[in-house]
Amino acid sequence: MSPDQGPSPVPAPEIWGQAAAPGAHAYHASKGALIMMSKNAAITYASDGIRVNSIQPGFIDTPLTQAQDPAIANIIGRLTPMKRAGTPLEVANGCLFLACDESSFMTGAELVIDGGYLAQ
Repeated sequence: MSPDQGPSPVPAPEIWGQAAAPGAHAYHASKGALIMMSKNAAITYASDGIRVNSIQPGFIDTPLTQAQDPAIANIIGRLTPMKRAGTPLEVANGCLFLACDESSFMTGAELVIDGGYLAQ
């Protein structure tokens, strides 16, 4: 980050703020709220040099998802156009981009890293 630029927080509401699954209405509502809060913060603080962009990961191969029923991973993998889970490094690279000077003219954006899941 340049010394003349403010911070650039990167909230991570996941894709489940834009997509739904049965029985998880409160979870989806909270993720959708975080997306809108990020956009509100982006326009509220832009004049202070603070950029706020959210990252929305899809199904990512982590210890948490590895502990789930393997059938869940198989179903989501089949439904994802790239036919695999993402990696934590892929998500971290997106966060790094949003936090660095290369994205200095971005605020209020949503970077989706989901293997094409939401594009369907």
